[in-house]
Amino acid sequence: MAVRFPFARILCLAVVLGAIGLAPTHAQQVEPPGKQKQLPEAPAKLPKVDRTKNLDFLFGALKAAPDEVSAKHVEARIWAIWLQTPSDTAALLMSRAKTAVDAKKIEVAIKLLDSVIKLRPDYIEAWNRRATLYYMQNDYGRSLADIQQVLIREPRHFGALAGLGMIMQEVGDEKRALDAYRKALAVNPHLEKIPDQVKALTEKVEGRDI
Repeated sequence: MAVRFPFARILCLAVVLGAIGLAPTHAQQVEPPGKQKQLPEAPAKLPKVDRTKNLDFLFGALKAAPDEVSAKHVEARIWAIWLQTPSDTAALLMSRAKTAVDAKKIEVAIKLLDSVIKLRPDYIEAWNRRATLYYMQNDYGRSLADIQQVLIREPRHFGALAGLGMIMQEVGDEKRALDAYRKALAVNPHLEKIPDQVKALTEKVEGRDI
């Protein structure tokens, strides 16, 4: 059974979508998730990388990767650079936020990420992690606002682009979901599950080839 958003929440979502050029033409319905929700995140194990490593080089290597194993290696190096904290204080707060999430204390984790963002608004992964937590709470308006901040700072953030596609798909805007997924794949052609989503949505949105 579909669940309708309260009016204020629909309005908030519409405002944020409009800010990033994704405003739906009408209020959508959202199906409750059947399992725990989570936006794409970094792999559990990441290599040590040089902070000065050129991301442009790594993104080029990601597109040119000859196989999945090579692609995952390059992808992990990109995540490792994104996750490098800009200060000891930010690192401590991020660690505490992770501990809070593991303990299912989501509101505590959000407040800790609020502090990181206030301290270092240029730190992309604080925005990205908070977007994930808002998404888990079905708070799509705030999640989209944080995804927007990620993409302003790093338009190639394939995790945020895939997350944007997931939210658009959940609110029933399949055309914009398809657009977001395609942008994610243009950056990282080796994303798991996203090609299947693109294929299915392409058939629904654009129809089958004749």
